[in-house]
Amino acid sequence: MSATTLSSNARPARSRQGNRRTGNAAARYLILSIGAAVMVLPFLYMLSTSFKSQTYVLTIPPQFIPHPATVSNYHDAWTTDSFGRYFLNSIVVAVATTVLSLLLSSMMAYAFARFSFPGREFLFKLLLLGLMIPAMMLIIPQFILAKYLGLIDSTAGLVVFYVGSSLSLNTFLLRGFFQAIPVELEQAMQVDGAGAWTRYWRLILPLAKPALATATIFTFLGSWDEFIWALTIINTPAKRTLPIAIALFQGQNSTLWGLVFAAAIIAVVPVIVVFLLFQRYFVQGLTAGAVKG
Repeated sequence: MSATTLSSNARPARSRQGNRRTGNAAARYLILSIGAAVMVLPFLYMLSTSFKSQTYVLTIPPQFIPHPATVSNYHDAWTTDSFGRYFLNSIVVAVATTVLSLLLSSMMAYAFARFSFPGREFLFKLLLLGLMIPAMMLIIPQFILAKYLGLIDSTAGLVVFYVGSSLSLNTFLLRGFFQAIPVELEQAMQVDGAGAWTRYWRLILPLAKPALATATIFTFLGSWDEFIWALTIINTPAKRTLPIAIALFQGQNSTLWGLVFAAAIIAVVPVIVVFLLFQRYFVQGLTAGAVKG
């Protein structure tokens, strides 16, 4: 068979493969587009409704572009029922939880990744039990412990238990990333007289920015959105966090959807800001923490 015949037979095969790849890519994009629309459209409608006056909230067909638009819902939401105080309480709790959790979990992860000591693997597996126990099962033991420690109805009671609940996941993610850092770098610092703390603070943490960013996003989001524990131990209205405030706010204004959605949008803004600040490290840090064990 001549080379010309072989070449002519190969062209249709390559063409069919190219068409198949194009069709597969088109199907993937279509499925992803549908999934993105399902995820994004409710948020866009909530955002749109937050700029509508009550008269135009339930119009048929629904309007995604409010006309006329108003910002009065945001003003009313912020100035109603000490909403600003609840927002500040959530900021304080979420930031304190994130800082303490990252500090403690990174030190624990460094110890598990670099030091050999009796029972290391057993302790690490015991720590991972925190990922397997549903949070609702711990409400009663946590409440008894908080009462014993005098942490009921206090911001410290939120921070302490939020930190405790986030240590397992953060330690797991950070340990995997720390193990991927070449040991030779630490050995070079050790030759120059650097101790464990210096190596941890000046070498490991700067190189672990992707993993730290991932842990920051998870910890901030978890403490910012948490509702059940805050509802359980907080009794004083001035100490409430934003999720409790929004739940009560919605109950008091169940028909004022523009006002309720404006409050929800305000609550979402800090989470979006945190994610935008750390998102470029997010995928890399999550992958490293999940693959390395």
